[in-house]
Amino acid sequence: MSDIWRRYFIAWSTMTIPGSVLPIRRAERGILIVRGLDAMFPIVEVRYLQAAVVLAEEMNFTRASHRLHISQPALSKQITELEERYGLHLFTREKGRLIELTDAGQVFVTEATAALLHAERAIQLARGTQEGCDRVLMIGHSPHADQSWISTVLTIRLPLYPRLRIRLMGQFPIELVRSVVAGELDLALVIAPTLDANITAVPFDQTPLYAALPENHPAAGAEQLALRDLAEDEWILFPKRLHPIVHDAIMRAARRERITPKYTHDAVTTEQALQLVSEHVGVGLVTKPSAHALRTKGVVLKPFSDKSLLFEICVIMRRTDDSKLTNQFVRSFLRKHNHSSRSATQLELSLSA
Repeated sequence: MSDIWRRYFIAWSTMTIPGSVLPIRRAERGILIVRGLDAMFPIVEVRYLQAAVVLAEEMNFTRASHRLHISQPALSKQITELEERYGLHLFTREKGRLIELTDAGQVFVTEATAALLHAERAIQLARGTQEGCDRVLMIGHSPHADQSWISTVLTIRLPLYPRLRIRLMGQFPIELVRSVVAGELDLALVIAPTLDANITAVPFDQTPLYAALPENHPAAGAEQLALRDLAEDEWILFPKRLHPIVHDAIMRAARRERITPKYTHDAVTTEQALQLVSEHVGVGLVTKPSAHALRTKGVVLKPFSDKSLLFEICVIMRRTDDSKLTNQFVRSFLRKHNHSSRSATQLELSLSA
């Protein structure tokens, strides 16, 4: 038990509880709560946390309810109950349509995501111990991850850890950095990670930005594109809150070209962007799509020639992580990816021995 939790436990167990607080009552779903203490330490059901996090990622009740395997009215009811029970205003709505997360919503979703990750990590580590595994390594990846990276991760075998288990965790790039810093992930594979003094980031590949165009677009026949080729189109972009490096690079390049997009739409994943392109909403500016996404009917993909729209793909870990397991795993991953001499030098300097 950590020192901070030990202090909480001692304070809680020795505190004097007024008679008005007792007796213990039975809450919903069989949880025992002391009257009055639940006001001090509110117990938020996991389903509420999951509902808020998934809805924040999708910003669409229909898509979020599909991911959660519940009906749309049930999801709407959960969010309403969450906001009313705890006096929160998490989502801005207009005529029943979600517009954006409030400031309070952003804080809540960040912490809720961390809470869910901690719960999953607790279960996985306990399960690994119960099954006699040496260690469970938590590895994060984004929805934009190339399947070849994941395949490489799954082929790694370390002689010193013959019973090592890998636990993969999908998150958005900015969340991956936070989770690595917080110790919720041991390492992560990220396209253009945000800068943070608490992480070591070693590039192992590069990817250009792609334009996703309807097949009848005037620029669809070109080998490579410039942003000015799309100046008259509506743009579909990754939201800045989820992928700030890519979003900012696009907007800087647009300013250099003196382009002001007619209108922009947000898409959380490449697959969502390509679906919107197929429905003629606009043109998508996306990172390397998956093989499945490449087969989207009526959509062609072309790389941009602008070198400022070329992004490094990195493996990241905590700068203070001196775990031999984590370092050996990262080194093995990079070797399998045929690291260049430049990156190999950086690897030698960046990672613990």
